[in-house]
Amino acid sequence: MATVEDILLPDIGDFSDVEVIEILVAPGDRIEAEQSILSLESDKATIEIPSPLAGVIRALKVKIGDRVSQGDPLMSLETDGTGSEEASPEGTSAAEPRSARSGAGEPHGAPATSRTAAPLPASPPDPKSTAQRAPSRGETLSVVLPDIGDFTDIPVVEVLISPGDRIEVDQSLLTLESDKATMEIPSPNAGIVEEVTVKVGDTLNQGDLILTLRTDGEADTGAPIGSTAPMAANTAEELEAPPGPASSAKRAPGESERRPAPVLPRPEDMAAIAKGRKAHASPTVRRFARELGVDLNFVKGSGPKGRVLKDDVQGFVKQTLAQGAPTGAGAALPFALPAAPEIDFAKFGPVEVTELSRIKKLSGRHLHRCWLSVPHVTQFDEADITSLEDFRKAQKAQAAEKGIKLTFVPFLLKAVATALNRMPVLKASLTADGEGLVLKHFTHIGVAVDTPQGLVVPVVRDVDKKGIFALAAELSELGEKARAGKLLPGDMQGGCFSISSLGGIGGTAFTPIVNAPEVAILGVSRATTKPVWNGQSFEPRLMLPLSLSYDHRVVDGADGARFTSLLGALLGDLRQLLL
Repeated sequence: MATVEDILLPDIGDFSDVEVIEILVAPGDRIEAEQSILSLESDKATIEIPSPLAGVIRALKVKIGDRVSQGDPLMSLETDGTGSEEASPEGTSAAEPRSARSGAGEPHGAPATSRTAAPLPASPPDPKSTAQRAPSRGETLSVVLPDIGDFTDIPVVEVLISPGDRIEVDQSLLTLESDKATMEIPSPNAGIVEEVTVKVGDTLNQGDLILTLRTDGEADTGAPIGSTAPMAANTAEELEAPPGPASSAKRAPGESERRPAPVLPRPEDMAAIAKGRKAHASPTVRRFARELGVDLNFVKGSGPKGRVLKDDVQGFVKQTLAQGAPTGAGAALPFALPAAPEIDFAKFGPVEVTELSRIKKLSGRHLHRCWLSVPHVTQFDEADITSLEDFRKAQKAQAAEKGIKLTFVPFLLKAVATALNRMPVLKASLTADGEGLVLKHFTHIGVAVDTPQGLVVPVVRDVDKKGIFALAAELSELGEKARAGKLLPGDMQGGCFSISSLGGIGGTAFTPIVNAPEVAILGVSRATTKPVWNGQSFEPRLMLPLSLSYDHRVVDGADGARFTSLLGALLGDLRQLLL
């Protein structure tokens, strides 16, 4: 029989007046038992609250920004009278943690289903079973996973320290994450990390070894080594309060004096106190970011207390794509792409491993960034260069008298420069923030040169101001320097457009990669004679395949088509270069 029940906030440990930061359901939603319904956040804890029952939500009784404590109504739920557990007596919600109902031996306030960004404090340890002497200065100690409540086999998602690091008391050592919990584990002592025994992907349980530490002496907390250090979220009053009903242990005389609560750090001190501390986000958002390969350290949170929300991650991805490839030294994309699997090819037959040339390593990394960060579109077209080729052959003898080898490329450079000056958007670049265009009043064009060491792109400057013979001579000189490995860095900088000509090798078309921060590149394949209809009959014409790749954030498809059409017209009739 269907009934409407109020879902109350269960016991979430030593937390009260906690802020609601996310509501994960809405009226009319059908939810299942143990499904997360909202997220709470205190100074040091992120807690996702599950539903104790399955049913249909009739009304929400809280909103984002409200502050709630144990027993406060969260929502009304129409149920079929069953849930994942029987409701506990005295009006306690069925989602109440097992540790709060199971009797002595469980830590007070360690929730079974609430999720915290840091472990809740354990009950005071039994001096007879866990007390150890205070460490001596320089002593090596084993730091183990403390009691973190009813969590087992929790994966390690971040390791925040390395061997040799100097750490302080309560500094975060690693981050654990279960299905709905993110927990940062603090250090009980200060000292130097000697060895880290866990790695990302390991699963841990209470008592598992985390690291060995060469201490500076007694810990500030006075806690026994390997026990749970008090968290900064606890106030002095909370630490001195009597233990809850789940624990019958009595506080040893004078213990409150020996275990003062740590001072709450200011936000500006967090970097110094918790070295390596990661971005503030819920487990759901962290998982979402990992699926997209986004490093949350680069994302600015818009939620309460700088919390990173799902919209922040999506906005960051959009902004990154809009900005294009980073151009600074050592810049890298924020996407963590999966590594390629390592394959032992030797098991299939004889192999030999040789190292890539320095040029291929450098150009390979740059082209990889460009391919990943620039939204490429490639426009294919053809240009009739029959007349141009006849003219070039007629001028070869005159060029030879001046010691110049006259190829097709100088003519192509001149035509491209004219087209760029008429359509300057194709020689522009995006500003660093991706919000504007840098329009260039010069026409420097890079020409890809194939060398034994790899592909290089020397730049021919002020192409629009030079004649065909001057361009041919400069191209020849740059090509010789490139093949001899004598190009200077300045010879390959400042280009606003690139040309990759494979006509001397072959091919019909290809998709060249935009050489960011440029926004377009022209690929040229081998010209072939084809029958072309002139309106009355077919006649043989020498047709040149053109492949224009461009950055679609800057160049629209219509502009790309207009550019190749204009270039085809210029190459088809050299007289248009004079207009």
